[in-house]
Amino acid sequence: MTASERAVQLVQIAAEAAADKLADDILAYDVSEQLVITDAFLLCSATNDRQVRAIVDEIEDRLRIEADAKPVRREGEREGRWVLLDYLDIVVHVQHEEDRTFYALERLWKDCPAIPLPESVALANIQRART
Repeated sequence: MTASERAVQLVQIAAEAAADKLADDILAYDVSEQLVITDAFLLCSATNDRQVRAIVDEIEDRLRIEADAKPVRREGEREGRWVLLDYLDIVVHVQHEEDRTFYALERLWKDCPAIPLPESVALANIQRART
């Protein structure tokens, strides 16, 4: 089983939204064979709490406008260090870079196939890594 077309579409929209708000290290994994609760994870990080919130807001807006998707659950918003958006088909993790390093979610899901992200997101990842 692989991630549904809908999940891949949501991941791509969310990744572009995150990149537009200068998120760092944007990655997506197809976790459909490992989990029954979702098809994909999108991970990204930010340098401060305000940026975490801005990324989350942009992802929510873009998914609502472009894909008519609303999260069924939103956790961690008050602290602004690790916000989880659950869209059933995908789960988005926006983390403060310190939390991202500490929890290392990509280490947990490294055996899952990566979901290709739009070229604009890949270029943004490269540019942000250089700075």
